[in-house]
Amino acid sequence: MHRPTFSIAEPVRALGVRGAFALLTGLDNAHVDATALTAWRESVVAQLRGELVPALLEHDPILAGFRDLHDIVGRSNKRFPSSAEALVGLFLRKGLVPVINPLVDIYNGVSLISRLSLGAHDLAHVEGDIVLRFATGAERFVPLGATTPEPISPGEYCYLDGSGEVLCRLEHRQCERTKVTAATTDCFYILQGNAATSRALVEATLDQLVTLTHRFCGGRLETAWIVA
Repeated sequence: MHRPTFSIAEPVRALGVRGAFALLTGLDNAHVDATALTAWRESVVAQLRGELVPALLEHDPILAGFRDLHDIVGRSNKRFPSSAEALVGLFLRKGLVPVINPLVDIYNGVSLISRLSLGAHDLAHVEGDIVLRFATGAERFVPLGATTPEPISPGEYCYLDGSGEVLCRLEHRQCERTKVTAATTDCFYILQGNAATSRALVEATLDQLVTLTHRFCGGRLETAWIVA
């Protein structure tokens, strides 16, 4: 199994990017207790129904922290909202945790609870090591659900693998190549925050994510990096 290392370039860290990054192996994303997973999603909805209100989009400090990051690097928050903000907006419109597949459902639920931006990448399709750095504009990025590359602007912070493929643009959108599927057995988890994110929240969210992953998909935590 491919076990990449992870690093964050100091200029990106200096922006205030914070988070936890982890390798999980031995997962089963195909044979999950669907009834138990549905019950968990419903418990998240019940927990958040009174907490996620329209004013939260503007006033939540973590969501605002992502907008601050985008302002610094000159990216439109309307066009490039953080995945956490997009999920909260979806919850406000539909009152649900999207149903995709178990690993995605788990990290989406945890993202709604924490307001961190979460994602996962199938290690079978990651080449070399993973780095979070500023883009030069020469990188290749095929967004989730797309078949053709999308240009990346110089100065954006992006997660890249050793091939120069953008795995995640900002914390806005993941790529198609490394999306997790029913066949995924090993993944790289991203839990990204910002200057408004405490180390305690990052660590507690990682613990919650790993615990839920073990509960529904098995597997084990191989390595974790905390940037806080």
